[in-house]
Amino acid sequence: MEHETARTDRVTGRVEWAVLPSTVGPLLLAATDRGLVNVTFHAEGRVRERALERLAGVLRAELVADGSGRLAEPVRQLTAYFDGELRSFDVKLDWSLVTGFNRQVLRELADSVPYGTVVGYGELARRVGQPTAAQAVGTAMGANPLPLVVPCHRVVESDGGIGGFGGSVETKRRLLALEGVLPEPLF
Repeated sequence: MEHETARTDRVTGRVEWAVLPSTVGPLLLAATDRGLVNVTFHAEGRVRERALERLAGVLRAELVADGSGRLAEPVRQLTAYFDGELRSFDVKLDWSLVTGFNRQVLRELADSVPYGTVVGYGELARRVGQPTAAQAVGTAMGANPLPLVVPCHRVVESDGGIGGFGGSVETKRRLLALEGVLPEPLF
């Protein structure tokens, strides 16, 4: 996965967005000139509007429907992922919505937990040198602005439980089934 160099300054200018239909519902994708900055699940109606308002405020940027093609590659790769044809994303990412410990954890997750595997919250905490920070890792997963591409659905509880997921536990089950970690839901 390609990572943008860490920057702490906020984006100014344009943020392009589009809604991508998927097997887990509509996804709002947003990109700056630095790369993909946000993926939002269940991007219909008020959820989509709130996400766009939040992005405009936090990034201090004008939002425009996909105009220059910035989202073409993320859309292509996500479509291939849902079609079972892609196992590793290679898109430029804009990390400006996440900082500090959360950024460290999410980068470790993106770099070290491949398709079809899972990691425990505690193990991920150990990997970033904070072995007692399993709960903080859970918080980082909940704050992930780039779910799917930064695969927080692959983080599970150490006792075998599926754990939480901002996109819904059912969505997490479906993603893990897509990757062969869980059986396909019966209905």
